[in-house]
Amino acid sequence: MTYSSRPPGAEPPPAHEPPPTGAAVPPAPRAPGTAAMAPPAPGTAPPAPGTAAGPGAGTAAPGQGERPRKPRDPFFDNAKYFAILLVVAGHVIANVRSDVPIAKALYLFIYMFHMPLFIVITGYLSRNWTFSTGKARKLITHVGVPYVVFEVAYEIYAWLGEGGELTISLLKPYWLMWFMCALFLWRLSTPVWQQIRWPLGIALLFALLSYMSDLGGTFNIHRVLGLLPLYVLGLTLKPEHFELLKKPIARPIGAAVLAGGLAMAYFAKDRMTESWVFWKTPYEDLGVSNVTGTVMTLAMFSCATVLVAAFLAVVPRGRHWFSALGATTLYTYLLHGFIIRLLDYLDWWDSAWMHTVPGTIILLGASAVLGTVLCSPLVVRCMSWALEPKMTWAFTSLRRPAGRGAAGKGGRRTAGRPAR
Repeated sequence: MTYSSRPPGAEPPPAHEPPPTGAAVPPAPRAPGTAAMAPPAPGTAPPAPGTAAGPGAGTAAPGQGERPRKPRDPFFDNAKYFAILLVVAGHVIANVRSDVPIAKALYLFIYMFHMPLFIVITGYLSRNWTFSTGKARKLITHVGVPYVVFEVAYEIYAWLGEGGELTISLLKPYWLMWFMCALFLWRLSTPVWQQIRWPLGIALLFALLSYMSDLGGTFNIHRVLGLLPLYVLGLTLKPEHFELLKKPIARPIGAAVLAGGLAMAYFAKDRMTESWVFWKTPYEDLGVSNVTGTVMTLAMFSCATVLVAAFLAVVPRGRHWFSALGATTLYTYLLHGFIIRLLDYLDWWDSAWMHTVPGTIILLGASAVLGTVLCSPLVVRCMSWALEPKMTWAFTSLRRPAGRGAAGKGGRRTAGRPAR
């Protein structure tokens, strides 16, 4: 979930800095046996650096001009596809976990790392994000606009299904919409984390301090700050870190770690307060001191990081039929909530067969089908107007401070003249 569903485009190469005015430029050495290049005719522009002159020229030399878009890495698309299946599965079995012990253990296990996994990947894919015009517009159309559209849609949907008073507040995200709000704020902060010396340590300090007091529900701020270290962790990772997880020896180790994590979740299901895995409750409301809460939060971060690494170690490396679906997991994330809430409103979860082990298995299979269908090409074509709108009509050219340009022009016009 993104969250960037597509890798950022490559930046154009920096322009060559011209020599100082009046400085003599030594001629470039010629290879033996090559003819000297004739100077350009008067009134014509000299050839661009790296291009050939003469009839038939026009193809840029390697490394010049616009760089081709780097192909998508199926590894990350595969990881996002399986991660979104975990998100849907977690929301499905949440309704039966109180009656089925294995469902409760699975719920705790999934919630320990499924959103941290998305956040780490999102941070890694956002490491080249800047305030450039194209990326800023994409942040608005692919994160900001879907947040507004689906926040309003979910509030109206809940009003129709539950009754009561209709309230729409963009400051307090509804249910799963917190991730869109957090993603918008995290990505805006990316250039800051890219320039400070200890980004991960500072982000972790903010997270630990945020749980020591009640910050309210605006923007779901406890989750925004509490999960910030995982986003910053993704920003600091390099391709070679993921190459370690792709080594053959990593797969059995990752599988063993995941099996151990599920066993630990089964042990902790009746001994641990579930609110810890939601990352949104201050220590006081959890009934622990700041010291105990800090230690527990550090342990949660450690477990989440280990489980994320283990999950990535078992993710398929190559391209498969589901790889393309990994690029559109945001569709599943934002749409599956309507199905889950519909079953709530129809009291469908009260069916006795669901609250059994076989019923839990069937629900897990159904959640996998639902998650796959909602990010299929057909759904993407039908819903792209809301999740990936073009909205070229809403943008203008980049505005720059008027005083800066005027001062520059005025300075050139009045250079050498006394001030009036």
